[in-house]
Amino acid sequence: MGGSVSCCISPRESPKIHRREVELEECPITTTEDVSEDTGTYLQHISDRELPDELAQEANPSDHPRASTLFLNKSQTDGEYSSMSPGLLTKKYSSCSTIFIDDSTVSQPNLKSTIKCVALAIYYHIKNRDSNRSLDIFDEKKHPLSREKVPDDYSVVDPEHKLIYRFIRTLFSSAQLTAECAIVTLVYLERLLTYAEMDICPCNWKRIVLGAILLASKVWDDQAVWNVDYCQILKDITVEDMNEMERHFLELLQFNINVPASVYAKYYFDLRSLADDNNLSFPLEPLSNKRAQKLEAISRLCEDKYKDLSKSAMRRSVSADNLVGVKNAQAVLS
Repeated sequence: MGGSVSCCISPRESPKIHRREVELEECPITTTEDVSEDTGTYLQHISDRELPDELAQEANPSDHPRASTLFLNKSQTDGEYSSMSPGLLTKKYSSCSTIFIDDSTVSQPNLKSTIKCVALAIYYHIKNRDSNRSLDIFDEKKHPLSREKVPDDYSVVDPEHKLIYRFIRTLFSSAQLTAECAIVTLVYLERLLTYAEMDICPCNWKRIVLGAILLASKVWDDQAVWNVDYCQILKDITVEDMNEMERHFLELLQFNINVPASVYAKYYFDLRSLADDNNLSFPLEPLSNKRAQKLEAISRLCEDKYKDLSKSAMRRSVSADNLVGVKNAQAVLS
């Protein structure tokens, strides 16, 4: 995972754009200085900023794995989607003759399903927002993304889930981003709302999502998309505007772009819970013979490794017991 973040203003494309295009439908830190009277000036390690377990529940969910995600809390106050579709009538279940599995895992999420879930999480953020706190840098009226006239009711009409999904899907498909990047995008979005004490609402959701995607693609992908590439996707936005928005986004995040594995995993499983609650189940396929053999081979390999570890631990234990026995015998003889 790349670790550098920069504002690219090169007039040329990034090398990533020349990679083979992949259709979306087919795709299954800050360090602060602290002064101590005893040790003087030192750089604070990122682990020093983590809260104790008893305070984690009240902490920022984008920083602490035990704090509940904001989008899941907001979705549970609204039963709209749950009552719209039959759900259980269309869901596939495994039987004695057929086992259904999906191709989405925490390390390799399904791209299309993950983007749908992230779009739904953003939808609930907007629909169940507490207020309309925003900043000018994210206001679409003051910083339009296209030359088309912004509607007069742009700040009061909530976008539909399909509109949010199409916007995110276009960016991910054109920039060839991964499903993992979508999860990191949601982490940065919730971190921004918490750190900056603002809300994502109809007037700013597009620019906030764009800023989160831009930053996530640079942090997550080793071959990052440059700012000028997004200008070619959105056509009418300028590189200067992209750079300014990126700088503000980083400042509002206090340059904290670290995403622990535990936080990433929490967001992945909460997105799956959101999908189950709203009948957006991940695509299921019957377990084929080839995949069953592969899973069996992986299981056998893990079992062999576990046995080897157990044997080595037992040898160490026996050696320690023998050592204690020799010492006791020497003590008796002396």
